[in-house]
Amino acid sequence: MTNFIKNFAADESGAVTVDWVVLTAALVGLGLAVMAVVSGGVENLSTDIAQGLADTDPLTDPFDGNDTFTDSE
Repeated sequence: MTNFIKNFAADESGAVTVDWVVLTAALVGLGLAVMAVVSGGVENLSTDIAQGLADTDPLTDPFDGNDTFTDSE
């Protein structure tokens, strides 16, 4: 019985699993923190894009009035 307890105490195979759990939790936490910081800017940008698309008239020529450049030799 004493030998079994010594072997159990010396066994380190579960330590790798604990390390991976801690590292994975840290990465998930970092990802959530980044999303919390970035989400406001992404929401504003998507609102601006939606408004720009809503204000666009697809029947007008977007290049009307622009200068045309040609390749002259």
